[in-house]
Amino acid sequence: MATSQKRLALAIIDFLSTSLKDGTLTADDAESIEVAQSCIADTFHVDSNDKAALKDAIGDQSLLSIYGVYEKLKGKNSTAPLPGSSSSKPSATSSAKSSDPTPTNPEAEAFKSQGNSAMQQKDYTKAIDLYSKAITLSPTNPIYLSNRAAAYSANHQHEEAKADAELAVSADPKYTKAWSRLGLARFVLGDTKGSMEAYEKGIEHEGNGGSEAMKKGYKTAKEKVEEEEKEAAAAGEDGDDAASTARGAPGAGGGMDGLAGLASMLGGGGGGGGAGGGMPDLGKLMSNPMFASMAQNLMSNPQAMQGLMNNPQLRYA
Repeated sequence: MATSQKRLALAIIDFLSTSLKDGTLTADDAESIEVAQSCIADTFHVDSNDKAALKDAIGDQSLLSIYGVYEKLKGKNSTAPLPGSSSSKPSATSSAKSSDPTPTNPEAEAFKSQGNSAMQQKDYTKAIDLYSKAITLSPTNPIYLSNRAAAYSANHQHEEAKADAELAVSADPKYTKAWSRLGLARFVLGDTKGSMEAYEKGIEHEGNGGSEAMKKGYKTAKEKVEEEEKEAAAAGEDGDDAASTARGAPGAGGGMDGLAGLASMLGGGGGGGGAGGGMPDLGKLMSNPMFASMAQNLMSNPQAMQGLMNNPQLRYA
């Protein structure tokens, strides 16, 4: 039997065990799960207690996270949460593992090396193409995904960079370069809070307080978040002040009431066409948008209003 099939069998056994531990399945399912695990182990001739074989099969990942990456690559909506998000729920099994290098494909490695050379030459389009070929051969390799994210960022394709970086941290949350590249992509796209969170996860996985580069990225994102919060607060205060000023202005606070007041001051609220010594029908005038705007301006400008009232043609018939 092929070794890859045995590895998959072990990954399925681990997935079932993890589902019991993290609460996905209930204790009532335990007996059925144990029977299923035993059947799989017997059929594929694997030892579910062989920790070394299990580590060789899935490394620092899980079957669920691997499938989540597969779904994202296929353009589907993955149900596996992004590591580090509030909805993620790491299992005891995954948290106890240490980070191991992802198994490599020689041909994929060759494409990656060529992609690195293209990056050094600043030929980002070529680098993206070469990394893509490596990813085709090894879709869940976080290094290839992270490298292509870097190439996308350098080529100002930040949405693509963000997508690749998210896939990379899903495949291996402990590959910290991917968190850094995710932080950069989110920052450039204006998601400063998301950027800060990505750098924070990078610092957490690096340990010892994080690298200088990761801490600098976090500091920059955090300062931007605080700046945006201050601007939002100031804008809210300005809006409140403007509303208060408008409510206190002459003629304000009543909309058409202010216009009706002007109509009254000018000789009545409308009615017949010639009331008040030939005054026009102000009811009709007030329904005219242009006149209504002019009238509102007069009500809010005492000097203009005074000048209008001093006009002999308005004071006398």
